[in-house]
Amino acid sequence: MEIFRKLVSKITAKRLQQIDYFRLNPIEVQAQVFTDLVNAGNETVFGAEHKLSVVKSYSDYEKFCKRIPVRTYEQLQPYINRIINGEQNILWNSEIKWFAKSSGTTNAASKFIPISKESLEECHFRGGRDIIALYTAVKPDNNMLLGRSLAVGGSQQINSFNNDVYYGDLSAVIIQNLPFWANILRTPDKATALLPEWEEKIEKMAEKSSKVNVTNIAGVPSWTLLLLKRVLEISGTNNLREVWPNLEIFVHGGVSFAPYRSEYDALMSSPGLLYMETYNASEGFLGIQDDLNDPSMLLMLDYGIFYEFIPMADFDKPTRPTIPLEAVELGKNYAVVMTTNGGLWRYLIGDTVKFTSLTPYKFIITGRTKHFINAFGEELIIDNAERALMFACEQTGAVVSEYSGAPIFMSESSSGGHEWIVEFSTPPADLQMFTSLFDQKLKVVNTDYASKRHKNMTMQMPKIHIARTNLFFDWMKKRGKAGGQNKVPRLSNSREFLDELLVLNT
Repeated sequence: MEIFRKLVSKITAKRLQQIDYFRLNPIEVQAQVFTDLVNAGNETVFGAEHKLSVVKSYSDYEKFCKRIPVRTYEQLQPYINRIINGEQNILWNSEIKWFAKSSGTTNAASKFIPISKESLEECHFRGGRDIIALYTAVKPDNNMLLGRSLAVGGSQQINSFNNDVYYGDLSAVIIQNLPFWANILRTPDKATALLPEWEEKIEKMAEKSSKVNVTNIAGVPSWTLLLLKRVLEISGTNNLREVWPNLEIFVHGGVSFAPYRSEYDALMSSPGLLYMETYNASEGFLGIQDDLNDPSMLLMLDYGIFYEFIPMADFDKPTRPTIPLEAVELGKNYAVVMTTNGGLWRYLIGDTVKFTSLTPYKFIITGRTKHFINAFGEELIIDNAERALMFACEQTGAVVSEYSGAPIFMSESSSGGHEWIVEFSTPPADLQMFTSLFDQKLKVVNTDYASKRHKNMTMQMPKIHIARTNLFFDWMKKRGKAGGQNKVPRLSNSREFLDELLVLNT
């Protein structure tokens, strides 16, 4: 292992130089990515239909925008279906034989995201290697590679559309295509990692991983927490340090870590865990936290992804005007549009971000384009809710595990408002006080919310229900979305999810 670590150290030193280059030359790097993507696209059915050949370089960006409209998954789906049915050179000029199945967070329909060799090697795998490189840069004396990585992935086994085209969730596709040496560094074994039944998988993962030297963990915070608690139960210990003395870092992504951090801190004795956030979606690997004291993530600019952004103030306009990276501003909320080396052309991924730095480009995830509450013009996004919940928890000593919110619509006899169901691992002693603090902070972080709450004229005080233990897990399981990369819908502009949860909570 020590020899391997020294070899990796030499490789990461070279990669860190490349990362520094795009930090200093972001627009130049994005311009080259743009040209490479357009050249590849010229050789496809999609490129021919959109006359992409008139676009030669980044200087033709306006032509690119005119030729290709921004698309959602549903709008790109007819092309994807052709690839699933065995056609090639439809969206990308190299063979597509893998798809990442994503259930999404806004509806029950599955999405099948094409994964090319280029997107696998130059985006997803490079992102995994860059986690090691950037962690080594901030902690040169780390022991990450002297033990195993406990990777908590999805529960979707590899399946086939036909003899030549396969699908699984992103983690399954990655596991299936990892080089042999990478499997030496991870736990559990491939067969366990790909078990389709989530509860069986958790049990076997906990049993097997508790017996090996785990130095780092990677996964979605909510589902990983279930596994770690089971590890403590099986081992009969009080904290993870007794199970894994060399454990040092948790690499997380998929959902906000803020509601879970106190629970993770409680799982460890001194020294505590370090945390590193990543933004790795089925569509591409977008960001990595490069400073463990700064919650922002570095936008990874040389992964074969060309970025555009829609100001959320313009999102509902029919044209949905986009801007390139060089035109973004600090502190504004943007929807992310991406063109990728997997064949996604001006694809609206559905996430919203806010830039915290332009030199280099660093950002935080603020929510989803479809996950918000705006029943009364309050424009409440996930970032607002997370900050308000964190404040209320800090003031009351409560700890939130899961939550979801929706509007209370106006009636002839009452004003509207917001209704929430919150699962606490440590409930507040006074729910009324918690609710009041939550409301106060929402007014601070969202002036539209504050104006609608003025004198209770448009919106009344939020209504919070305490969820029973495991309510959200049971609800996700009932919907066929337990485990892996599936996410609890935090906010909804309708009451569909909340009403289902309230019924299950009785």
